[in-house]
Amino acid sequence: MELRRQTTLARELAIEGIGVHSGKAARLELRPVEAGAGICFVSASGEGGVRVRPETVASTDLSTLIGDPKGFHVSTVEHLMSALAGSAIDNVEIAISGTEVPILDGSAIEFVTAFQKAGIVQQDRTVDAIRVIAPVRIENGAAWAEFVPHERARFEVEIEFPSPAIGRQKIAFDLEPETYAREVAPARTFGFMRDVERLWAAGLALGSSLENSVVIGEDDRVVNPGGLRFADEFVRHKALDAVGDIAVGGLAVIGCYRSFRGGHKLNAGALSALLATPEAFERL
Repeated sequence: MELRRQTTLARELAIEGIGVHSGKAARLELRPVEAGAGICFVSASGEGGVRVRPETVASTDLSTLIGDPKGFHVSTVEHLMSALAGSAIDNVEIAISGTEVPILDGSAIEFVTAFQKAGIVQQDRTVDAIRVIAPVRIENGAAWAEFVPHERARFEVEIEFPSPAIGRQKIAFDLEPETYAREVAPARTFGFMRDVERLWAAGLALGSSLENSVVIGEDDRVVNPGGLRFADEFVRHKALDAVGDIAVGGLAVIGCYRSFRGGHKLNAGALSALLATPEAFERL
C-alpha cells in the first residue's frame, strides 16, 4: 500500500480543562512542528520535555503515563494520543501546564473537533510505519491481545463484564479519520460507582463526575441523566483507549490489533511484544 504523508496542525491551538485524577486545572498548547518530530510533551514553564515513545511509558495503572528519567511526566495521555492517531496527525509539540492531560467530556471528540477547526496540513515526507507479517500474541488469564497481518490499520476490540449494563460487546473498524471521528471519538470513559467511591477515598479520580464519565450504579444501571451516546459505548471507549495506547509507538502499524478484556497494560504489553519480535514485522 502507498503510505500517506506526515501531517501537523495548521496553527497553534489551546485546550483547557481539569485532570480526571488530580481534579486540578490543566492547559494544553498544541503547536505545529516539522516532519519527523513526532508527538512531544514539554512543560509550559520550560522545565522538561519528553517525546512519546514506548520506552517513555512509565505506568499503565488506571491511565497511561509517560515520563523521562529526569522526573518530567504527563499522565492520562491516552485520549489525546487516540485523537491524534485517529485524526492522522503525526507531529505536534504539546506544552502542558500541570502534569495531567484534561479529561474534557471523557471522550476524544473535543480534541478531534479542535484539530479540525485548527486545520491539518501535509508535510514533505511519508509516515514512519511497520507492516505486521506474522502474529504476535500475549495473554493474561482470560484476557489476550494480538497483532495479525492485515492490509490496513485495523482494530477489533471485544470486552466482557459481569454487569448486565455492559455484558459482552465487540467493535471492528479500519482506522480512518472519518470513521474514527464518527464511531469512536465520542465514546466516554466509564466506571462503576463502587469503584469511583474507592478511588475518591484513595485520593484518585478527584476530577471524575457525570459530566466526564459514564457511571454504572449499584443497581447495574447507567446513572447519567442523558444515558449513553451509543448502545455499545463501553466497547467503543475501550477501542478509543487501544488506539491511543498503540499510538504511543510513534509509528503507523499496518496490521490488525485484536484484544479481549483489554486495558492500558495489555495494550502496552502487546505493542512491546510486537516491537521486540523483529521477525513479525517489516519496516516500510
